[in-house]
Amino acid sequence: MTFTSAGKKKSAAYGLLMLLDSIVMALATRVNIFQEFFFMADIFPLVLSSVTLFLLAFTFVLDVVFKRTWLTIPVFEIGLLYTMSIFWLAFNAFSTMRWSLIPLNCASVPFEYGEWCRDVQALKSFVWILFIAIFFTASFNLRYAYIQHRKGNRHVWSTPLSRFRPQVRLNPGSVSPLDRQTITDYFVYFQLVLEFSKQSELLYGGASLAGTRRE
Repeated sequence: MTFTSAGKKKSAAYGLLMLLDSIVMALATRVNIFQEFFFMADIFPLVLSSVTLFLLAFTFVLDVVFKRTWLTIPVFEIGLLYTMSIFWLAFNAFSTMRWSLIPLNCASVPFEYGEWCRDVQALKSFVWILFIAIFFTASFNLRYAYIQHRKGNRHVWSTPLSRFRPQVRLNPGSVSPLDRQTITDYFVYFQLVLEFSKQSELLYGGASLAGTRRE
Protein backbone atom coordinates (compact mmCIF):
# COMPACT_ATOMS: atom_id res chain seq x y z
CA MET A 1 0.00 0.00 0.00
CA THR A 2 1.22 3.50 -0.88
CA PHE A 3 2.40 5.53 2.08
CA THR A 4 1.27 9.08 2.69
CA SER A 5 3.67 12.03 2.70
CA ALA A 6 4.13 11.71 6.46
CA GLY A 7 4.60 7.95 6.07
CA LYS A 8 7.35 8.40 3.48
CA LYS A 9 9.22 10.79 5.76
CA LYS A 10 8.86 8.40 8.68
CA SER A 11 10.09 5.48 6.55
CA ALA A 12 13.12 7.54 5.46
CA ALA A 13 13.85 8.36 9.11
CA TYR A 14 13.60 4.67 10.05
CA GLY A 15 15.91 3.78 7.18
CA LEU A 16 18.48 6.29 8.45
CA LEU A 17 18.18 4.93 11.99
CA MET A 18 18.71 1.36 10.81
CA LEU A 19 21.73 2.44 8.76
CA LEU A 20 23.32 4.22 11.73
CA ASP A 21 22.49 1.28 13.97
CA SER A 22 24.13 -1.14 11.53
CA ILE A 23 27.30 0.97 11.56
CA VAL A 24 27.33 0.94 15.36
CA MET A 25 26.82 -2.84 15.39
CA ALA A 26 29.65 -3.40 12.92
CA LEU A 27 32.08 -1.19 14.87
CA ALA A 28 31.06 -2.74 18.19
CA THR A 29 31.60 -6.21 16.75
CA ARG A 30 35.12 -5.32 15.59
CA VAL A 31 36.00 -3.80 18.96
CA ASN A 32 34.63 -6.78 20.89
CA ILE A 33 36.40 -9.32 18.69
CA PHE A 34 39.70 -7.57 19.36
CA GLN A 35 39.02 -7.51 23.12
CA GLU A 36 37.49 -11.02 23.09
CA PHE A 37 34.15 -9.72 24.41
CA PHE A 38 35.68 -8.87 27.78
CA PHE A 39 34.78 -5.24 28.61
CA MET A 40 31.18 -4.24 29.40
CA ALA A 41 31.75 -0.80 27.88
CA ASP A 42 32.25 -2.55 24.53
CA ILE A 43 29.52 -5.15 24.97
CA PHE A 44 26.74 -2.65 25.79
CA PRO A 45 26.75 -0.96 22.34
CA LEU A 46 26.74 -4.35 20.61
CA VAL A 47 23.77 -5.69 22.59
CA LEU A 48 21.80 -2.45 22.48
CA SER A 49 22.37 -1.97 18.74
CA SER A 50 21.14 -5.53 18.11
CA VAL A 51 17.96 -4.95 20.11
CA THR A 52 17.40 -1.56 18.48
CA LEU A 53 17.82 -2.92 14.97
CA PHE A 54 15.38 -5.75 15.69
CA LEU A 55 12.72 -3.39 17.07
CA LEU A 56 13.08 -0.89 14.23
CA ALA A 57 12.95 -3.59 11.56
CA PHE A 58 10.06 -5.38 13.27
CA THR A 59 7.87 -2.29 13.55
CA PHE A 60 8.76 -1.24 9.99
CA VAL A 61 7.72 -4.63 8.58
CA LEU A 62 4.48 -4.51 10.57
CA ASP A 63 3.80 -1.06 9.18
CA VAL A 64 4.25 -2.31 5.62
CA VAL A 65 2.29 -5.55 5.97
CA PHE A 66 -0.64 -4.47 8.15
CA LYS A 67 -2.83 -1.41 7.66
CA ARG A 68 -3.29 -0.83 11.37
CA THR A 69 -1.80 -2.44 14.45
CA TRP A 70 -1.33 -0.99 17.91
CA LEU A 71 2.43 -1.44 17.50
CA THR A 72 2.54 1.14 14.68
CA ILE A 73 0.31 3.90 16.04
CA PRO A 74 2.08 7.11 17.15
CA VAL A 75 1.43 6.56 20.86
CA PHE A 76 3.40 3.30 20.86
CA GLU A 77 6.06 4.34 18.34
CA ILE A 78 6.87 7.60 20.08
CA GLY A 79 7.03 5.86 23.45
CA LEU A 80 9.28 3.14 22.01
CA LEU A 81 11.67 5.64 20.44
CA TYR A 82 11.91 7.72 23.60
CA THR A 83 12.53 4.57 25.65
CA MET A 84 15.33 3.52 23.30
CA SER A 85 16.85 6.99 23.47
CA ILE A 86 16.90 6.81 27.27
CA PHE A 87 18.73 3.47 27.17
CA TRP A 88 21.21 4.79 24.61
CA LEU A 89 21.84 7.88 26.72
CA ALA A 90 22.50 5.84 29.86
CA PHE A 91 24.76 3.24 28.26
CA ASN A 92 26.57 5.81 26.12
CA ALA A 93 27.44 7.79 29.24
CA PHE A 94 28.85 4.65 30.88
CA SER A 95 30.82 3.49 27.84
CA THR A 96 32.15 6.98 27.04
CA MET A 97 33.44 7.31 30.59
CA ARG A 98 35.34 4.01 30.17
CA TRP A 99 36.63 4.93 26.72
CA SER A 100 37.98 8.26 27.98
CA LEU A 101 41.17 6.44 29.00
CA ILE A 102 41.91 5.62 25.35
CA PRO A 103 44.01 8.33 23.65
CA LEU A 104 42.24 10.39 21.01
CA ASN A 105 45.40 10.40 18.91
CA CYS A 106 45.63 6.78 17.81
CA ALA A 107 49.07 7.43 16.34
CA SER A 108 50.42 7.55 19.89
CA VAL A 109 49.44 3.94 20.69
CA PRO A 110 51.48 0.90 19.61
CA PHE A 111 51.02 -0.10 15.99
CA GLU A 112 49.19 -3.35 16.75
CA TYR A 113 46.54 -1.37 18.69
CA GLY A 114 46.12 1.37 16.11
CA GLU A 115 43.19 -0.19 14.22
CA TRP A 116 41.41 -1.04 17.46
CA CYS A 117 41.90 2.53 18.70
CA ARG A 118 40.40 3.99 15.53
CA ASP A 119 37.43 1.61 15.77
CA VAL A 120 36.79 2.69 19.36
CA GLN A 121 36.95 6.39 18.47
CA ALA A 122 34.55 5.85 15.57
CA LEU A 123 32.25 3.81 17.80
CA LYS A 124 32.30 6.56 20.42
CA SER A 125 31.09 9.07 17.82
CA PHE A 126 28.44 6.91 16.18
CA VAL A 127 26.73 5.81 19.41
CA TRP A 128 26.04 9.48 20.20
CA ILE A 129 24.96 10.22 16.64
CA LEU A 130 22.51 7.32 16.84
CA PHE A 131 21.16 8.55 20.18
CA ILE A 132 20.55 12.03 18.76
CA ALA A 133 18.87 10.59 15.65
CA ILE A 134 16.51 8.42 17.70
CA PHE A 135 15.64 11.27 20.06
CA PHE A 136 14.93 13.74 17.25
CA THR A 137 12.87 11.19 15.31
CA ALA A 138 10.66 10.65 18.37
CA SER A 139 10.41 14.42 18.93
CA PHE A 140 9.46 15.15 15.32
CA ASN A 141 6.80 12.42 15.39
CA LEU A 142 5.41 13.82 18.63
CA ARG A 143 5.41 17.38 17.26
CA TYR A 144 3.65 16.31 14.05
CA ALA A 145 0.99 14.35 15.93
CA TYR A 146 0.41 17.23 18.35
CA ILE A 147 0.04 19.76 15.52
CA GLN A 148 -2.49 17.54 13.74
CA HIS A 149 -4.36 17.08 17.02
CA ARG A 150 -4.56 20.86 17.46
CA LYS A 151 -5.95 21.14 13.93
CA GLY A 152 -8.80 18.82 14.86
CA ASN A 153 -7.37 15.61 13.37
CA ARG A 154 -7.66 13.66 16.59
CA HIS A 155 -7.54 10.34 14.75
CA VAL A 156 -3.80 10.89 14.34
CA TRP A 157 -3.20 9.09 17.66
CA SER A 158 -5.03 5.93 16.54
CA THR A 159 -3.78 5.82 12.93
CA PRO A 160 -0.28 4.79 11.80
CA LEU A 161 1.56 7.86 10.50
CA SER A 162 2.35 5.95 7.31
CA ARG A 163 -1.39 5.93 6.49
CA PHE A 164 -2.52 9.08 8.25
CA ARG A 165 -4.40 11.55 6.07
CA PRO A 166 -5.35 14.92 7.56
CA GLN A 167 -8.92 16.05 7.08
CA VAL A 168 -9.05 18.58 4.23
CA ARG A 169 -10.76 21.86 5.08
CA LEU A 170 -12.35 24.06 2.44
CA ASN A 171 -10.99 27.29 3.86
CA PRO A 172 -8.75 28.36 6.73
CA GLY A 173 -11.75 29.55 8.74
CA SER A 174 -13.56 26.22 8.65
CA VAL A 175 -13.64 23.93 11.66
CA SER A 176 -13.86 20.20 12.11
CA PRO A 177 -17.25 18.53 12.75
CA LEU A 178 -16.31 17.94 16.39
CA ASP A 179 -15.35 21.59 16.88
CA ARG A 180 -18.50 22.71 15.06
CA GLN A 181 -20.64 20.58 17.36
CA THR A 182 -18.90 22.03 20.40
CA ILE A 183 -19.45 25.60 19.23
CA THR A 184 -23.12 24.90 18.42
CA ASP A 185 -23.69 23.42 21.87
CA TYR A 186 -22.11 26.48 23.43
CA PHE A 187 -24.45 28.89 21.61
CA VAL A 188 -27.50 26.77 22.44
CA TYR A 189 -26.50 26.81 26.09
CA PHE A 190 -25.89 30.56 25.94
CA GLN A 191 -29.38 31.15 24.46
CA LEU A 192 -30.98 29.03 27.20
CA VAL A 193 -29.18 31.06 29.85
CA LEU A 194 -30.41 34.32 28.28
CA GLU A 195 -33.94 33.01 28.05
CA PHE A 196 -33.85 31.88 31.68
CA SER A 197 -32.55 35.29 32.73
CA LYS A 198 -35.39 37.08 30.90
CA GLN A 199 -38.01 34.81 32.46
CA SER A 200 -36.50 35.40 35.90
CA GLU A 201 -36.60 39.17 35.38
CA LEU A 202 -40.25 39.04 34.28
CA LEU A 203 -41.24 36.93 37.27
CA TYR A 204 -39.29 39.08 39.66
CA GLY A 205 -40.73 42.24 38.13
CA GLY A 206 -44.29 40.87 38.29
CA ALA A 207 -43.87 39.84 41.90
CA SER A 208 -42.50 43.28 42.80
CA LEU A 209 -45.38 45.03 41.05
CA ALA A 210 -47.92 42.86 42.82
CA GLY A 211 -46.36 43.64 46.16
CA THR A 212 -46.47 47.37 45.43
CA ARG A 213 -50.20 47.26 44.58
CA ARG A 214 -50.97 45.46 47.83
CA GLU A 215 -49.25 48.18 49.76
